Amino acid sequence: MNDAASAPTPAPAPRRARVRAPELIGKGGWINTGGKDLKLADLRGRTLILDFWTFCCINCLHVLDELRELEEKHRDTLVIIGVHSPKFVHEAEHQAVVDAVERYEVHHPVLDDPELATWKQYAVRAWPTLVVIDPEGYVVAQHAGEGHANAIRTLVEELEAEHGAKGTLRRGDGPYVPPEPVATDLRFPGKAVLLPSGNFLVSDTTRHQLVELAPDGETVVRRIGDGEFREPQGLAVLPDGKVVVADTVHHALRLFDPATGTSERIAGTGRQWWQGSPTSGPALDVDLSSPWDVAWWQGKVWIAMAGVHQIWTYDPEAGTVEVAAGTTNEGLVDGPAAEAWFAQPSGLAATTDRLWVADSETSALRWIDPDGFVHTAVGTGLFDFGHRDGAADQALLQHPLGVTALPDGSVAVSDTYNHALRRFDPASGEVSTLATDLREPSDAVVVGEDVVVVESARHRLTRLRLPEEAVQVESVAHRTRREATEIGPGGLRLDVVFQAPKGQKLDERYGPSTRLLVSSTPPELLLAGEGTGTDLFRELELNPELTEGVLHVSAMAASCDDDPANEYPACHVHQQDWGVPVKVVEGGAARLPLILAGMDEAAAGA
Repeated sequence: MNDAASAPTPAPAPRRARVRAPELIGKGGWINTGGKDLKLADLRGRTLILDFWTFCCINCLHVLDELRELEEKHRDTLVIIGVHSPKFVHEAEHQAVVDAVERYEVHHPVLDDPELATWKQYAVRAWPTLVVIDPEGYVVAQHAGEGHANAIRTLVEELEAEHGAKGTLRRGDGPYVPPEPVATDLRFPGKAVLLPSGNFLVSDTTRHQLVELAPDGETVVRRIGDGEFREPQGLAVLPDGKVVVADTVHHALRLFDPATGTSERIAGTGRQWWQGSPTSGPALDVDLSSPWDVAWWQGKVWIAMAGVHQIWTYDPEAGTVEVAAGTTNEGLVDGPAAEAWFAQPSGLAATTDRLWVADSETSALRWIDPDGFVHTAVGTGLFDFGHRDGAADQALLQHPLGVTALPDGSVAVSDTYNHALRRFDPASGEVSTLATDLREPSDAVVVGEDVVVVESARHRLTRLRLPEEAVQVESVAHRTRREATEIGPGGLRLDVVFQAPKGQKLDERYGPSTRLLVSSTPPELLLAGEGTGTDLFRELELNPELTEGVLHVSAMAASCDDDPANEYPACHVHQQDWGVPVKVVEGGAARLPLILAGMDEAAAGA
């Protein structure tokens, strides 16, 4: 048994029996192949990377960006295939996957697997997961989470050299067939604001620009940005009329001046924030991570930092940024800001006494009070969602991306995956539906007695009259469709498998280079084993009175180039969060392996 998690410096993994890659099957069919169905046999002779993703997941979007350079450099020997495995019901709709492939500029074939058939064949447990298959069709590596680009690049180069020498490498054009471009004024717009002039400013996300529209919401006044932005999202108008832009993929904030048409970076370095990086300081010196929305509140710009499940602030007078709420752990936990958990916060709206937060992955509407406490108005956690009106503690949303303050003190929620505009009234504690038959609404702006909705997947702004009576809809509730892992009662050994990439070792120059955080829903599921530690394994004790729940596991490992002659070796952070539904049954597993990087040798009997 090569238990990489239990040793300070993992030994090289023994050579194991090779495992033939299972076939790629998905009821939704193929995208970006010109209508052709692909089989593994068609791709023999190429190195394959299967990218298991779902389009709601910010970490999956980060991995798409990590792979772009590798994909371009090895285009004649490497084929990346996205396997889309849905978390939410909306993500199982084929057209929604087609839209997401265009929205996020996925330039490789994608298999739409709405029933998670291929996910199960490859025993995947987390989004994102990368599986590497050699040119002869055997699985050679599996990686979960972000930060593995360097390790995979090294492996791809090794496989290219090895199979080139063996004569089993086949070069040539890949199976990717780009879709036909579509002419529209906007393409998957993200957010919008009303400028002092009465015009709208819209983040035209897929075209990497801002677009100013006339008051009719249709006539293009001008386009802003020629390389400055990369998938911009949130916008906030400052008291002086300038606009802060969440430059999401550049991990930065920019300040746009409508009077001059110019913009400048005011926060972020352009690099993605990783665990261990500074969380406060001069704004231009601190890394950010996928800022998705911004709002002006209490004299500062508040930032929905989707990439790390936190809320940050930018102080324009001091020129500084700092964390305001959230621990980076993904989930739904209220309380003091420093202890609260968020899950991909994606929308913000400020009123006098509240900062409203659309917390997308928990399908929740939350808020922060002026004293720094986090509260939840609607939502229960990562796995429950749906479309249900009524009392807030029973109401359900589905992956909302926007929230808008309404004149009467209530808020409108852009309930993105329900294709609806919802309303929460703090006075009555009731949730209602204002409008349906929208297509992935991601934001809304109040204009007089109207509300203008950003219909992202219809590529337009849609004006609605604020109704006095709520729309009646049939209630529906869902849970994330993943089979629970059957585990035995009593003790459970949790192993996070991590093998440092070839040529690297764990970075222990400044202390432990690994971290493991374990918790559960409900909290009573774990009698022992919760909390934070530095070993990548944990002995858990389960409550015999409970038969099911979710284990939340967050792991991080840092590795550096193993070259004694190099005083400043290149280092890489690997990290992933898992939410593992479990069911306690007699005869269930006594060990739960989660692969961060490498292969689970214990499971293979090596």
